[in-house]
Amino acid sequence: MKSIGIDIGTTTVSIVLVNLPDGMLVQAITLPNDSFLPTAHPWERIQNPAVILARVFPALEEILAAHSDIAAIGLTGQMHGIVYLDEGGLAVSPLYTWQDGRGNLSDYENGKSVCGFLDEAYGVKLATGYGLATHLYHLKKGFVPTEAVSLCTIADYVGMVLTGRNMPLLHISQAASLGLYDCKANEFMWKVAKECGISPDFLPAVAKDIVPLGTFRGIPVCVSIGDNQASFLGSVGEDRDCALVNIGTGSQISVLSHAHFQGKGIEARPFTADSYLLVGAALCGGSAYAALERFFREYAVAAGGADMPQYGIMQKLLEGQANPSESWTVRTSFLGTRKNPDETGSVSGIRLDNFRPAALIRGVLSGMAEELYGLYRIIQSEAGLSPTRLMASGNGVRKNTALQDILQARFGMPIAIVEHQEEAAYGAAVAATAFLSFSRKQSPQAPPTTAR
Repeated sequence: MKSIGIDIGTTTVSIVLVNLPDGMLVQAITLPNDSFLPTAHPWERIQNPAVILARVFPALEEILAAHSDIAAIGLTGQMHGIVYLDEGGLAVSPLYTWQDGRGNLSDYENGKSVCGFLDEAYGVKLATGYGLATHLYHLKKGFVPTEAVSLCTIADYVGMVLTGRNMPLLHISQAASLGLYDCKANEFMWKVAKECGISPDFLPAVAKDIVPLGTFRGIPVCVSIGDNQASFLGSVGEDRDCALVNIGTGSQISVLSHAHFQGKGIEARPFTADSYLLVGAALCGGSAYAALERFFREYAVAAGGADMPQYGIMQKLLEGQANPSESWTVRTSFLGTRKNPDETGSVSGIRLDNFRPAALIRGVLSGMAEELYGLYRIIQSEAGLSPTRLMASGNGVRKNTALQDILQARFGMPIAIVEHQEEAAYGAAVAATAFLSFSRKQSPQAPPTTAR
């Protein structure tokens, strides 16, 4: 028997097939998520759900056509973002992604942004891009589609389309990613939501466990889990002695805890009904290195070279650097931080004798590592967790041996690279298999939900 895991990422869509007895990866399909929509606003980041579905279904059909022994389908995907749904369960809006900036616009309430207002009025820390920050802005401005009756993440929407559901059901990991969620009580902050104008009926139902949404071609399809949780499950499992660094478009440091903790820049995200991931997230992450590559590429083209990726040349420059310690000091908060969205990056430590490309390249990589290490130190010192091993996942670190060395040196721990390249999709497949017994006992059309 086998299981399928589907990951709706920001830049790619991945589908994997996992063999249940030994956990071996049988097949993996990764496609570009080229669904971003053009916009006139620099702070707006939206994607087309129909394009995403058009990537998922043919790849899923390809796997199903070749294998008849599929026991379950698991889902994951980019957290925080929302799609509005009509009463038939169909999308009536674009996907407002986790990168969307309207939650920081200052025209929400008396010169304050949504995030600033919630912090001042209720002490609720919410970052722009979180679904309910986006929704509150839309409510204030009259931008909620008239046909909309609910909302969900993009991975949840894929699950609804697969199973024909007309109302969303979110796992606690995805529900918490929307914001205005009490992770200790595992329910939305109903009082705050109501006072801000959000109808309780508009918010999705929530399941504490991974339960089936329904079936697709007779195969149980489970609720989606957050991509952070899926990556941890697919990389580390339930090992509390291992920290996970994930570097993709963004980056995170995650440590498993059975106690709830929140500190400066650290979130407690639901992992299971009685455990949490303590997560520190850097907004830029791998985007910092991608921005540097674009910088070099622009110069190469202006100098008469071909418009082609510069990563290989950047790696050669690093390998030829005579003294790696003579690198620049780069702060890579190019997109701000969750705590301070107006914060900027910076470069220092430049001297005439180290004014070389490799010094900048290594400085950016060190800056990426330093952001995550600073967040890890908060977990270590304030939550009292001290893992002894470091696991790394995501293409931003898997393909960059220099970054691996920098991370290992900065964290002072041996580093291992996750074996499975599409670890979030793999984690979704693993999560689905862990709850197969549930799908045999309970009707897939009537999953339990939390009380409102």
